[in-house]
Amino acid sequence: MKRALVSVSDKTNLVEFVQGLVNCGYEIISTGGTKKALEAAGIKTIGISDVTGFPEIMDGRVKTLHPNVHGALLCVRSNPDHVAQIQELGIDYIDLVCVNLYPFKETVQKEGVSHEEIIENIDIGGPSMLRSASKNYQSIPVICDPADYAKVLEEIQTSGETTLDTREKLAAKVFRHTARYDAMIADYLTKKTGEQFPESMTITFDKVQDLRYGENPHQAAAFYKGMNPKYSLANAEQLHGKELSYNNIQDGNAAIEILKDFEGQFAAVGLKHMNPCGVGIGADIEAAWDKAYEADPVSIFGGIVALNGKVEASLAGKLAKIFLEIIIAPEFSDEALAILTKKKNIRLMKLDTTLNTSNSMKYTNVNDGLLVQEADTDVTTEEDLRCVTNRKPTEDEIRQMLFGWKVVKHVKSNAIVLVKDDMTIGVGAGQMNRVGAAKIAIEQAGEKSEGSVLASDAFFPFGDTVEAAIKAGVTAIIQPGGSVRDQESIDVCNKYGVTMVFTGKRHFKH
Repeated sequence: MKRALVSVSDKTNLVEFVQGLVNCGYEIISTGGTKKALEAAGIKTIGISDVTGFPEIMDGRVKTLHPNVHGALLCVRSNPDHVAQIQELGIDYIDLVCVNLYPFKETVQKEGVSHEEIIENIDIGGPSMLRSASKNYQSIPVICDPADYAKVLEEIQTSGETTLDTREKLAAKVFRHTARYDAMIADYLTKKTGEQFPESMTITFDKVQDLRYGENPHQAAAFYKGMNPKYSLANAEQLHGKELSYNNIQDGNAAIEILKDFEGQFAAVGLKHMNPCGVGIGADIEAAWDKAYEADPVSIFGGIVALNGKVEASLAGKLAKIFLEIIIAPEFSDEALAILTKKKNIRLMKLDTTLNTSNSMKYTNVNDGLLVQEADTDVTTEEDLRCVTNRKPTEDEIRQMLFGWKVVKHVKSNAIVLVKDDMTIGVGAGQMNRVGAAKIAIEQAGEKSEGSVLASDAFFPFGDTVEAAIKAGVTAIIQPGGSVRDQESIDVCNKYGVTMVFTGKRHFKH
């Protein structure tokens, strides 16, 4: 009679699976809560202590770490010496392993959980059994995911055993599963000890969905989420529309990143190709949207909209008049949904965009490598500004400077943003030189540039950008400062009575 070792924390569909094994002639070895659950369902089991001849000790910390278990799992059945050894020692084969692990991730995420409880949820015996059996997948199917129960059971019922191809795929999944588990433990302890850049780094992600394609139709793609996807599209509830695409996710993420910097203010972001085309703030979310739309009613066509306030019917009516790919908001009223869902393909994503809980580290993939840095969470306040010109900024100019500074931080470098009346009026992004970025922003702003404020993500190496901006009507400038030629730009401002402040920090975004 074949034997299956079953010990799981996730008991989804467990009884049905194990009953199927019993019906196929398997004896069941089990432990702890799994044994109780199976016996409560009327399934006879063999206790692990009956296999090891040794009691569970230390509150169950040690129960399966025994030669009678691991010898049964690791014996290469085509090796006569191995077979002779286990026969001499009286060890019986284990022919199938069904194990999943203590809920470490769920424990870490529990509100108010203690360090002691987290440590107790580090599984030792489970990964050991999974790894031992998977090393011997030539003989033993190993199941760590309830999603695989049906396929394994079907093969056993059909031919008496699983195929080698299935066992190999199951083994690969096991090693991904245990690697993920170890990575989560390492991440928790690394953060607890305050190590920011350890000597090695293992990051784990879980698949959310396969995507139709990547940036272009000839590229395959999938979407994965990390351990704590609260402020992420991976955690959003899709209320309507087609599946998100690769580019949708990229753009949506960029849009909600901008909203993070407007905590406590109603803000609306229109975005195309990872750059904001319009950002506005207002007394309510509809007023903020009106400004974001007015900022660039051309570029928003086919774009992404992210809002940090509830969408009511009045705002929905305005949004419905435009072709948009996605609307992201913390809430939609029933009336708003009735209006917006008349558009078949628009994606409506419900996500609490008032949160500010994204990762403190940023990861960027390069060829055969990973760049890791602290996320740019810097917040600049009025107290941080240093006026370097003869004319000091007015209260309204300071307000517009701080608004523009929040936006330019999220525009691809070289970046220039013109703002006025709590809205962007010109965005110059991703140019090879700063004066080129300024020209794009000025051209987009047109007549609106008169009396506007300019924000630059980095210092001006020459006075030409400042000169061009002032001639277009800019009256105030915010920039990091720090160039050896800062005085050139200061002199130009003083010549025309323009005010300029330095922040002391730049916001390159590549």
